[in-house]
Amino acid sequence: MKPQVNRIDRPFLIALLLLVFFGVAMVFDASAADGARSFNDKFFYVKRQVLWISIGMVVMFVFSRIKYSFWEKTAVPFLLLALVLLVLVLIPGLGIEALGARRRMSLGSIGIQPSELAKLAMSIFLSASLSRSTTVIRFLVPLVLVCSLVVVEPDLGTTTIIAGMGFLVYFTSGAPIFHFVSLGGGAGLLALILAFTSSYRRERIMTFLNPHVDPVNTSYHIRQVLIALGSGGIFGLGLGQSRQKQLFLPEPATDSIFAIIAEELGFLGSVLVLVLFMFLIWRGFAIAARAQDQFGRLLAVAITSWIAIQTIINLSAMVALVPLTGIPLPFVSYGGSSLIVLLGAVGILLNISKYCRK
Repeated sequence: MKPQVNRIDRPFLIALLLLVFFGVAMVFDASAADGARSFNDKFFYVKRQVLWISIGMVVMFVFSRIKYSFWEKTAVPFLLLALVLLVLVLIPGLGIEALGARRRMSLGSIGIQPSELAKLAMSIFLSASLSRSTTVIRFLVPLVLVCSLVVVEPDLGTTTIIAGMGFLVYFTSGAPIFHFVSLGGGAGLLALILAFTSSYRRERIMTFLNPHVDPVNTSYHIRQVLIALGSGGIFGLGLGQSRQKQLFLPEPATDSIFAIIAEELGFLGSVLVLVLFMFLIWRGFAIAARAQDQFGRLLAVAITSWIAIQTIINLSAMVALVPLTGIPLPFVSYGGSSLIVLLGAVGILLNISKYCRK
C-alpha cells in the first residue's frame, strides 16, 4: 500500500521563514558599521548572507522533495565523507587556521566547515543505525569518532551539539535508562576534563565565573554583551539604534547577534524571538511524534534537537548562563556553511512531515 502523502508542515515552514528573513534584516543592521569600516561597503555582509540563504533555500526545496528514506541508504558514505573532511581540515595547508583553531577549509573558491556537515551526517547515520537495533556500540562508536575529530580542531561547542543530539536520538530509540544516565554522566565528566585541560577553555570558564576579572581582555566580550542586553530595557532603543554594534561588541552579526536584537528591540522583542524558536522546535518534535516509521522519527528528533541545542547554547551564552562558545544562532546569525547545511536538514524534516500520520 502506497503511503499517504500530506502537505508539508506549513506552520513550521512559516516560523522558519520568519526567522530567516528577520535574520537578514538583523545581519544588515548589526554588520553595516563593520562592513563600511573593513570593506568600504555597508552591504558587504548582508549581500553574502542573501547569497547563502538563496543557496540554502534551493537545497531545502530539493531535499524536501526527496523521500526521506533515501537518506537511510546514504548514511554510511555520507558519514565517511564527513570523517574524511574532518581529518583533512586538521592538515596544515588544507585547513584554514584562525584564532588557533582549524575549523574551515577551502575547496577552490568554496569555503566549507566540515563540522557542519558532520552534524547532518551524524543525524542521518545514528537514525539509520539505531532504527535497526538499539545497542550501545551502534551509538557510542560513531559518536566518539566524530566528536574526537571535532574537539581536536578545537571546537567544544560543536562537539556539545553533536553529542547532545546523539544522546537524544539514542534515548528516543529505546535505550535503557541506565545506559542513558551512565553515559550522560560520563560525557559530562569528560567535558569538564576537556574544559579544564585546555588553557583557552579554562580561561573562558574563569571569565564566566568572574566576568569582572579582566574587563579589557578576557571578559571584554561578555561585558559588552551584557551592556547591550541591559541597554535595551523593556522596549529597546529602536531598530537600527544599537550603540554596541558601533565596533564595541565583537562578532555582532554572528555569535552575538541576539545581543543586538535585545538592545534594539528590548525584552519584548527578545521574547517574541524566543517564542518563535520555541514554536519551531515544538513543531519539529511534533513531526517526530507523528512520523510513520522509526527512521523518520529518529531523524526528525535528531534535526530538531540539533536546532534546539544550538539555540539554547547560543542564547545561554548571551545571558551569561554558560561560557561564550562561538556558536551561531540558527537561521539568524551571519554564516555560510552553518546556514546552508541547516536549511538542507530542515528540507529533510519537511519531507518527513509529508508522510506523517494524521
